[in-house]
Amino acid sequence: MNEDQLLYEGKAKSVFRTSVPGELKVIFRDDITAFNGEKKDTLAGKGEYNARVSAFFFQYLEKNGIPTHFIRMEDERTMVVKELTMIPLEVIARNVAAGSIVKKFPFTEGQLIEPPVIVTDYKSDEHGDPSINDDLILALGFLSADGLRDVREMTLKINKLLKDFFAEAGIQLVDFKIEFGRSGDTIYLGDEISMDSMRLWDEKTGESLDKDVYRFGKGDVLSAYGKVVDKILQTL
Repeated sequence: MNEDQLLYEGKAKSVFRTSVPGELKVIFRDDITAFNGEKKDTLAGKGEYNARVSAFFFQYLEKNGIPTHFIRMEDERTMVVKELTMIPLEVIARNVAAGSIVKKFPFTEGQLIEPPVIVTDYKSDEHGDPSINDDLILALGFLSADGLRDVREMTLKINKLLKDFFAEAGIQLVDFKIEFGRSGDTIYLGDEISMDSMRLWDEKTGESLDKDVYRFGKGDVLSAYGKVVDKILQTL
């Protein structure tokens, strides 16, 4: 890693500039956090699980027409990606009511949401990641009207692809968070798709298979993450 320059260190990933123009390295660390960093731990092997699942889904989505920043895996936790200018938005697709949407709106936990709901947050630690609507996104210049439409259409397509895939694996895709970035005129899916960014429930038992296990002390986190990896492998 001597030739690589640290660009950004998030809660669970580190991003490095490489010697190859237009390529970055993302290292998935074993750190895990919840409640805006108030709860923190390190779980050996957690980074490899998230890297493995993210790589799988980036390639799966690419094959189904979704442009992503994924290029290749360099090792078990290091992903080489296309450098993007990230759009400061967290786009959340919700198929089942859980988490913050139940606290903020008159949904009941576990209520099916059909058609799925897309909500967007402004990604800003300084401003507390507030919810943002389409008018504000346009006014702030984060996306054009066409770009906003493209992001929404891609999110709905990603949701259907992931929902159908997980259903075959016996997992209910409750919700997930994704981020997008630009390279030239193209909008790409970036960041990660992992148990840290999805809410997943076992269809038979209702067991959480995501970061809620850590958030709410529901059991062994690595065991839950490992079950997702195993179920993915069983579909191949």
